[in-house]
Amino acid sequence: MITRRLVLGVAGATLAAPSLRAEGAWPDKPLRFIIGGAAGGVSDIFLRMMENRLRERLGQPLIIDPRPGAGGMVGAELTARAAPDGYTYYVNHIASHGIGPTLYRRLTFDPLKDLPGVARIAAMPNVLIVKGDGPVKSVQDLVAFCRANPSRANFSSAGSGTSSHLGGLLFGMRMGIEVTHVPYRGTAPSMAAVLNGEVLFNIDNAPVSRQQVLAGMLRALGVSTARRVSTMPELAPLQDQGVPDFDVASWYGIAAPSGVPAAIRDRLGAEVVAALEDPAIAQRIRDYGAEPWPLGPAAYDDFMRAEVAKWAPVVRASGAQID
Repeated sequence: MITRRLVLGVAGATLAAPSLRAEGAWPDKPLRFIIGGAAGGVSDIFLRMMENRLRERLGQPLIIDPRPGAGGMVGAELTARAAPDGYTYYVNHIASHGIGPTLYRRLTFDPLKDLPGVARIAAMPNVLIVKGDGPVKSVQDLVAFCRANPSRANFSSAGSGTSSHLGGLLFGMRMGIEVTHVPYRGTAPSMAAVLNGEVLFNIDNAPVSRQQVLAGMLRALGVSTARRVSTMPELAPLQDQGVPDFDVASWYGIAAPSGVPAAIRDRLGAEVVAALEDPAIAQRIRDYGAEPWPLGPAAYDDFMRAEVAKWAPVVRASGAQID
């Protein structure tokens, strides 16, 4: 099991590290991974899947430090300000490094510049869900219902700036309907809002709602990616159901403070990529409903720049912005 500690002592020591150790000695103490969500969330789970392999290869345990808030930006900023000694990292994602750079107007750091990539880990599709016993049984039903009942055309998200937030707005834009965003603090309460009838629909990480869909409590109308996914082959992409130019996946990776030496970023990146190529670890990720999607530091940086370029016009067109 990964050690979970909100260790102020470790945090203080990391922030106050006076100088870099010799690169050849790295690592000689535990590695701290800040996550932008709660313990037990997707970032935490992906790290746990790789923890044993990384501990064996690096000779050090991982310490997970949950810092939820602001779509992951609280944890991202904390990591960006950490000492670049190779012992503090951030589990980044589409919200922090794809959507956030445009969505947040007053960031005190630049995610791409101050938190460059170490490795991309995985991606998972989002699923459009509605209440299982509700009147909506198809994408067309949902669009018709929203047009006929604009006061009830609302959707939940795991928080402002997340893929569930922008995915819901993008769905409304593509279908020419007005939808109202209702943010929650995480994927689980966002899904519960659909179950309880507090909101009409949700487009969020597929694994979270899978059991409720199978039990008939929720109805899945389609996947957010442009292609069918192996874990849910019965679900057609939204793009194939009349939602034009809709291809959204929640991706996750690891980023480091900008001053971390390239040799350390390359070493950790290579170990993460190797872990994801381990058949047992890759299968665990697929069993969870995601797909291993390994990339090393340079390629991951290129990918993140492309994601910012992709989401910037969507954010601007939606009018969504956060101070």
